[in-house]
Amino acid sequence: MSLSILLVDDSKIIRKVIAKELPSIFKDRELKLTEAADGNEALEYLCSNSYDLVFLDLTMPEKNGYEVLEALNEKGIKANIIVLTADIQPEAEKIVKKLGAVGYIRKERPLNITPLIEILQETGML
Repeated sequence: MSLSILLVDDSKIIRKVIAKELPSIFKDRELKLTEAADGNEALEYLCSNSYDLVFLDLTMPEKNGYEVLEALNEKGIKANIIVLTADIQPEAEKIVKKLGAVGYIRKERPLNITPLIEILQETGML
């Protein structure tokens, strides 16, 4: 069974790091990965396609992650969104979850996939 994933981050390096980790997380599943470099591009994909999982950065040019979540709510589009961000605002996690994100992970170097695996298990994606 294939898994459709949208990876939204303005950093090509971050997208590459996350994309490299996904096969080790979803070992027995075929992955169909789409990448978006900003919020506008993400909304275009989300309005015209269905994704099993979305990784969303908060701080991006054009539309930020908060604006993407708000736009999805306004359009009635539901998605399993995990926010993966370097944003250090103390209220960020509470805000994104109120806006419909199923998870919130702080970006670290090197990338720690344990919190991601825990969220995926909690949501039944693993």
